Amino acid sequence: MGYLDAFLGNSSNMKKEEAEEKLKDVLFPEETVNQAYKLIRDMMVFTEHRLILVDVQGMTGKKIEYHSIPYKSITHFSTETAGTFDLDAELKIWLSGADLPIEKTFRKGTSISDVQQLLAYYVCR
Repeated sequence: MGYLDAFLGNSSNMKKEEAEEKLKDVLFPEETVNQAYKLIRDMMVFTEHRLILVDVQGMTGKKIEYHSIPYKSITHFSTETAGTFDLDAELKIWLSGADLPIEKTFRKGTSISDVQQLLAYYVCR
């Protein structure tokens, strides 16, 4: 996926080294990135221990919110694929102790199935 996909909001695989560099102040010593996805400025990062959601905010992107979610805190998740007229796919993640899920939107033709498989791997093992 190229620049046009990122501009249109499509997620794309991200190099592990690039994600580790961007998260150098968030990762603990010896924690490594196993898989990372980029959605324009936001990121979804899978490590061996947790899921990290990076939400870049504002026009300048200087304000960044990091959600660190241990896999054991995920009670369940769902994916809804894009349809013919509904061009977006959705991912919902429920956490223990929270009433509402975390929701992420993916454009049609993106890697939501890859994300779903990774979540299943880390949550269900």
